[in-house]
Amino acid sequence: MAMDMRQIVAALLTVSMFVMLGNMIKRDHFDSLEYKAIKVSKQGLVKVIGATKGVWKGDEDALKPCWNKPLPKEGGQSRGFIIFSLTDGPEYHVSQIADAVVVATYLGATLVLPHIRGTKPRDTRSFGEIYNEKKFVKSLDGIVRIAKYRPPQLSVEKLTAVRVPNRVSEAYIATNIEPLFKTKGNLSLETHFPSSTTMNAKEFEYFDSLSCLAMFGTLELQSELKQVVGLMVERLRALSRKSNGPFVAVDLRVEMLENKECRESDDFGKLWCYNAVEVGEFLKGIGFHRNTTIYLTQSGWTSLLDPLRQSYPKTYTKEDIRPAGKKAKLLNIEISEFAKIVDFHICSESDVFVPAKSGLFYTNVVGKRIASRKTQILVPSKTTPSSSSDAHISPYISKKSHSAFSCFC
Repeated sequence: MAMDMRQIVAALLTVSMFVMLGNMIKRDHFDSLEYKAIKVSKQGLVKVIGATKGVWKGDEDALKPCWNKPLPKEGGQSRGFIIFSLTDGPEYHVSQIADAVVVATYLGATLVLPHIRGTKPRDTRSFGEIYNEKKFVKSLDGIVRIAKYRPPQLSVEKLTAVRVPNRVSEAYIATNIEPLFKTKGNLSLETHFPSSTTMNAKEFEYFDSLSCLAMFGTLELQSELKQVVGLMVERLRALSRKSNGPFVAVDLRVEMLENKECRESDDFGKLWCYNAVEVGEFLKGIGFHRNTTIYLTQSGWTSLLDPLRQSYPKTYTKEDIRPAGKKAKLLNIEISEFAKIVDFHICSESDVFVPAKSGLFYTNVVGKRIASRKTQILVPSKTTPSSSSDAHISPYISKKSHSAFSCFC
């Protein structure tokens, strides 16, 4: 009987070895044949040059902040307050926070913790409903004073409103904001975003330690929301493991295609945005297998997306992967602000990110991905993959033109 048991164990071990070997062969076959069009260079940049493995390898170690914690401005804090709100979604929040912190620190003012305003009048939420208050306050401790609540004597109607350009410089503050602050004592800030939403490190040399800290070291999702988004990311990873490949997040929303500019092209022949058919053709042309797991930022399915699902059946939206039970109630994706939060963080965490439209969402997602060394970012193009590898790599990565490269090393 003992001999029979040893034989059984040996047989099981043999079967197990063959299964493992089979899986290895399948994976090697998958990597070398199905995804042979893409490779990652020593610098971690995506190259469409026809070799093995590529962007599907594990992410490299996260970069470390290059900045030092800024020293507080001499002269201490004044009695004035800077009021502002976060609007339009997380891709705007990053920039709005940075501008408010830079202005308040330069003026020596107290920064009031912002509310988060939605697209509808009643969609107003406290900062702590979305972001980690303790993390925010601690990250700026000793740099700028933070007030959790607006002083009751300050009425928004009576405050002087000031529009500041995104990535506001000290020179601009000294000339246009400081005189008003000295006269009025309190100001309400609103960040103005120019038509060009690119962020080039070489063009903005003032991007110093304070700006880096404000953009990349202050905002973190509050714990429950962070957990829910994490569960959604893990579900996408589990689905992608079943097909033995990566999961791709595509920023594709039908409403953005209604803009006339979407069908226009830039000086290099690239469109400003791409529809479901064009995204599907691009993914197939660059070598993504039919079973690739794809996440779309679109809220709710529409027939305009059917061509993509026909090419890639494993295409999902937020509604498909949202958690059940209590956690589903926390994540009310019918509210646009929560939907945008989900999109922003899933696109930041995906194995591969494909922006179907240029803009601030693309820019600030890339910033978060650079910080975590997730540089697998492919920009759609109508050219064939063999024509030019540079046509598919985000120029933020290939040219290191994103300001995040000034903040991390």
